[in-house]
Amino acid sequence: MKVRNSLKSLLGRHRANRLVRRKGRVYIINKLAPRYKARQG
Repeated sequence: MKVRNSLKSLLGRHRANRLVRRKGRVYIINKLAPRYKARQG
């Protein structure tokens, strides 16, 4: 999982990317290509 300050640029890298907020953190999840998983902060 990548940890980045800003996820906006990562969101457009794959069409299956979804922005999710969990427990006060922002995540990108991708069930088709899990290598795009990322967390903000």
